[in-house]
Amino acid sequence: MKKSESKTLFQKIKWWANFIVTIIMNSIIVILVLIGILFLAYYIDVTKNANTGNWQPPLYGAYVIVSPSMEPIIHVQDAILIKRVDDLKIGDVCTYLSKDPRWLGIKITHRIIGTDVDANGEKVYIFKGDANYSADTLPVYESQIYGKVIMKIPKIGYIQYFLSNAYGWIIAIVVPCVGIITFDIIKLIKTSRLMKKMKSRKNKE
Repeated sequence: MKKSESKTLFQKIKWWANFIVTIIMNSIIVILVLIGILFLAYYIDVTKNANTGNWQPPLYGAYVIVSPSMEPIIHVQDAILIKRVDDLKIGDVCTYLSKDPRWLGIKITHRIIGTDVDANGEKVYIFKGDANYSADTLPVYESQIYGKVIMKIPKIGYIQYFLSNAYGWIIAIVVPCVGIITFDIIKLIKTSRLMKKMKSRKNKE
């Protein structure tokens, strides 16, 4: 391989390494900013509720979907952002806390397909997963509903799982950074050698 071709290949590798690291770092920054904003809104809302003694779900929440019950609208490992709203209606996709003994304490994200009233005249909601054949077993009270889905981020759960492992951080952050540092060191060495050569030529002249 000629020297010029080797230099071109080196520059391409460096460009792609910079490009990949930039995308990863920008994605992480965006995610951290969103998390920061959500945490701030969560903290302010929870503090307000605690001071007033009026418990209700946080204003915003985020969850990773682990069930295919909302296919094809929401896929497994998609992340959803929910917001607490007061005007729930049929067709809304919401996250609620299940009281079904089979899924007790599990947060479920399904669609409202109807409403009803219980024996005491209190309004309840009927939920169903888009991919399920039948409605959820138990009706859901408004107090169980955490919020309405307002945004979906596809497949971010895979990134969360990947980065939650030590090897994920090493591959995603450490390796590219080491690569860029290595390229910069090589570039610095080449520049230093070039300057020495130029200085040597001037001394000879």
